Amino acid sequence: MAGQGKKRARPSGSGGGIAPSIPPSPGKPSGSRSKPPNPQAIPPAVANRMARRVAIATGIPTVLGMASFIVSYLVVSRGLMDIPPAATLVTSGAFFLLGLLGLSYGVLSASWEEQPGSLLGAEQIGVNIGRLRSSFKRPPASS
Repeated sequence: MAGQGKKRARPSGSGGGIAPSIPPSPGKPSGSRSKPPNPQAIPPAVANRMARRVAIATGIPTVLGMASFIVSYLVVSRGLMDIPPAATLVTSGAFFLLGLLGLSYGVLSASWEEQPGSLLGAEQIGVNIGRLRSSFKRPPASS
């Protein structure tokens, strides 16, 4: 009962968050905290290209994998055909595996050049695999 009446004082400037905000350094104005560009970062145009390709290459097979359950149910429940459950499972699994492969394809087929490249990007896969291998061979750049 001795400590119930006391309230702990909050430090001034505390916004109630977990970590206190860091004041700007004296030499820089607060609005100029721009970082130098990272040469190893993925440019926004390339990231958008990758995301679009991944969405298509994984999205279509994933939707088909889920649709195989629905179509199989409708066909069996209406008595149109007798489909073994194993056939439905193998079909949906094949579509989901294709979607998993589409994830890698979407990332590796995106062009890192200014121009977006071809529609499918098959010519970029070899180039990007070479870049990936060379990134593992050289030591990381020091900061």
